[in-house]
Amino acid sequence: MLFTIPDLLSPSEVIALCNRLQKIPLVDGKSTAGWHAKTVKQNQQLDAKQAEPLGKEVRSHLMAHPLFQAAARPKQIQSVRFNRYSDGMTYGRHTDNALMNGARTDISFTLFLSDPDSYEGGELVVEGVDSEQGYKLPAGSVLVYPSTSLHRVDPVTSGVRWAAIGWVQSQVRQAQQREILFELDTARRSLFSQYGKTDEFDLITKSLSNLLRQWVE
Repeated sequence: MLFTIPDLLSPSEVIALCNRLQKIPLVDGKSTAGWHAKTVKQNQQLDAKQAEPLGKEVRSHLMAHPLFQAAARPKQIQSVRFNRYSDGMTYGRHTDNALMNGARTDISFTLFLSDPDSYEGGELVVEGVDSEQGYKLPAGSVLVYPSTSLHRVDPVTSGVRWAAIGWVQSQVRQAQQREILFELDTARRSLFSQYGKTDEFDLITKSLSNLLRQWVE
């Protein structure tokens, strides 16, 4: 399941975060790429150790967001990385590693930190079975997408593109199961908002809870 979270960070929070990341040294993005991804990765990223406090803040915002909780069922969020793309930089077609720091990656996310009008190019393109879609979201917004997908960052032709990326191990391994749980949770919340705690609400809640018992690892 692919979805967006608008305004995970407010404009003032984006500005504060960007001011802080400007003070952290940059390293070659190839340093954290797999042996095959190194051939298509051309960007810079913040020194991971010094950027950890910023990554902790991003994780905290995501874990507190109700849509992220309902759709991703996160068990843990792996280390957050902050990437910088300037003229000519790109990250070619690739799939994210199945394991990060020994944990399974089920879901990937990109938090856009640059105003889309401040740079040209740099779309995050996610491939489907027979199509692809490019994304260039407002600063502070997040795209959440399957780690199993092929994706790329198109070359930046002018300006600078900053983004934070990370990976999630879900409590529910199968994407189809996560989608069923999300739809049931959405339906019961809609029923509750319209009619309160009805028999139908109780039955959907029972089914949701019992499916969670079967599927959560």
